[in-house]
Amino acid sequence: MLQIQDNMNILNNLTSRFPAFSLTGIPGLESAHAWISIPFCCLYAIALSGNSMILLVISTQKSLHEPMYYFLSMLSATDLGLTFSTMSTTLGILWFDANEISLDRCIVQMFFLHGFSVMESGVLVSMAFDRYVAICDPLRYTTILTNSRIIQMGLLVITRAVILILPLQLLLKPLSFCRMNILSHSYCYHPDVIKLACSDTRANSICGLVALILSTGIDMPCIVLSYILIIHSVLSIASPEEQQKAFSTCVSHIGAVAIFYVPLMSLSLVHRYGRSAPKVVHSVMANVCLLLPPVLNPIIYSVKTKQIRKAILHLLPAK
Repeated sequence: MLQIQDNMNILNNLTSRFPAFSLTGIPGLESAHAWISIPFCCLYAIALSGNSMILLVISTQKSLHEPMYYFLSMLSATDLGLTFSTMSTTLGILWFDANEISLDRCIVQMFFLHGFSVMESGVLVSMAFDRYVAICDPLRYTTILTNSRIIQMGLLVITRAVILILPLQLLLKPLSFCRMNILSHSYCYHPDVIKLACSDTRANSICGLVALILSTGIDMPCIVLSYILIIHSVLSIASPEEQQKAFSTCVSHIGAVAIFYVPLMSLSLVHRYGRSAPKVVHSVMANVCLLLPPVLNPIIYSVKTKQIRKAILHLLPAK
């Protein structure tokens, strides 16, 4: 009996040091996962093809080699990153019921998932600055947003994401996990993982809060401020036609901001205050949060931006 107990203790210690997590598909609908995978595949296909098309037309059409479209290509690149970061685990669960993931794989997935989310938030701020300069100071637009400055802004967005997200992942490695390590989503999400830890997670929570403040907490007020200044500038324009033209250039960006931040804030609220909510709510919110921006952003910009639409039609084979 003592030997059996010792073996169990050794097994528990190994499990706590090298845990495996169980990802969750759509709770209560496990028998229908094969059918549910069909709309997921369609959404992933739209996200991949749409963002790839945006990148292709911007890189090949010289008429689109302007600051606004450079920022749009950055947005499409981050959307592709978000799509790839969750696609393998989500489809693995729906197709093969492959719901087990190690801590190391979980950390890698979270690094890319949260990293691309922070990068997308930074790109949206850069696009807001682009709209502010184009509308409020159009004569200096090309001198302010030079190619070298756009590259610097892109590198700053990437650097900030790495600096904010890397410590979060490194702090996960020393944690012990000794409970039923069942995650709420089809991918690893930082708040979802740390709440399963048995050891002290105060450092993780503080670091996560700091990362949130230094990303979304700064980015959202900057976007709001830029649009307050834009509205003030546009309303000073006497001609209604000019006002409408100026506002129309912001519609696509406002849509991109809404479909990124609204689901993200909703998911955070569900995690913090919706513990009694059904598990299917957590699962649906989690998938909507990450799938909406990559799927809808190319559609919004293709429909609302005449130059993008014309470039896409130009690339399509004529009948």
